[in-house]
Amino acid sequence: MSISDTTTLPLEPPADLPRTLGALRASGHRHVPVKEELRTNLVARMKAGEDRFPGVVGYEDTVAPELERALLAGHDVVLLGERGQGKTRLLRSLVGLLDEWTPVIEGSELNEHPYTPLTPASRRRVREEGEDLPVAWLHRSLRYGEKLATPDTSVGDLIGDVDPVKVAEGRALGDPETIHFGLVPRTNRGVFAINELPDLAERIQVSLLNVLEERDIQVRGYQLRLPLDLLLVASANPEDYTNRGRIITPLKDRFGAEVRTHYPLELSLEVDLVRQEAATVAEVPEHLLEVVARFTRAVRESPAVDPASGVSARFSIAAAETVSAAALRRHALSGEVTPPVARVGDLHTVVSVLGGKVEFEQGEEGREVEVLEHLLRTAIAETYRSLLGGAELSGFSELVTDGRTIETGDLVPAERLLEQVGTVAGLAQVLERLGLSEVTPGRAAAGVEFVLEALHLTRRLDKLVLDDGRTVYGS
Repeated sequence: MSISDTTTLPLEPPADLPRTLGALRASGHRHVPVKEELRTNLVARMKAGEDRFPGVVGYEDTVAPELERALLAGHDVVLLGERGQGKTRLLRSLVGLLDEWTPVIEGSELNEHPYTPLTPASRRRVREEGEDLPVAWLHRSLRYGEKLATPDTSVGDLIGDVDPVKVAEGRALGDPETIHFGLVPRTNRGVFAINELPDLAERIQVSLLNVLEERDIQVRGYQLRLPLDLLLVASANPEDYTNRGRIITPLKDRFGAEVRTHYPLELSLEVDLVRQEAATVAEVPEHLLEVVARFTRAVRESPAVDPASGVSARFSIAAAETVSAAALRRHALSGEVTPPVARVGDLHTVVSVLGGKVEFEQGEEGREVEVLEHLLRTAIAETYRSLLGGAELSGFSELVTDGRTIETGDLVPAERLLEQVGTVAGLAQVLERLGLSEVTPGRAAAGVEFVLEALHLTRRLDKLVLDDGRTVYGS
């Protein structure tokens, strides 16, 4: 449910590709429709055991098979799912199933294949230039078009309209060459995606009916038939059918497949997603990523949160990034010597920073922070039981006997925390079980602070949070 690696686009096609219509025919090139091209390349990847949707996490056994069946059947597709489920990312990954290079009539604004010119101007060029017609090559990355459906989107944006500049140049209003083509025909021989389709005004949705069924377009009554060759895909939130808008029934009927997306079904997939997508500026240990994943899942399942709005995967990604930023801030302000490593105390910043990403039920006004803090404490306790259940932690409890305390907090460097702790019985086992076997001061401090917080949550240590951000653990 997430995203493929970005690649550097090649500047020039290979030099050995044909550059004229005659050379293209002599090479034995065969023109195939886009949907057949996608089908052929998808089957080839399946047979080779390759990843069909690189970077997409958590859909291997659910969404991906349904989407593959739709592509093999040659169906236009609409993805239905709550926000932050990777719908756009999945749609963008489809471009990887296209041929790397495809021939087009040089200068064509509709990516017309030299064998099948569409516009009057291109057909005239083919007649006049014949086998010497110049051929250009289009990279697959340029064969993907996308439009976010907004209330101000017009038919002209998607399909096309009369270009007043061309009329002013002297062309007659009845001349088809006065048309300025919209985004859909400009993505001819490619994949065009409409995000949040229900937000598109119903009268604008009507303009897509011919594209999906008859595969042509109509512009202001012009008798212009362009047999477009493209895959049309869209995304939508199921609630949008009744809340913000709806997909009109004739348009829904023309989509060949409707595929439901979902949030990660397993905790491990949620962790994988966060690890892959979060652009962290400091090390975030695995046990904290698990806390973030458990916290996100708990927020989604909380009765205090509006289930219709969903809790985006961007919530957990932003949480991991915020925690890492807190660690870097401590490193910069405290004079910490070793590389910054996030600690469990940094998680409290998530509640205040990311609370606005969550839609609460109407009866929960004023309790938002309280609800999130409770869910975060629960996530920490569950992670502790999962990773350190049964571990011998008496050595940590003895750190605060006889009135001693341990001070940590936003600006307490790792070295200072470890000086207070000294040698702790069982620390090596704890760090190993937390995946911190390659020990650095920052990682050791992260392990120690996690155990102290877990002991507090299981009521074996007291904890006092001071106004200046310091946290004091004691017996």
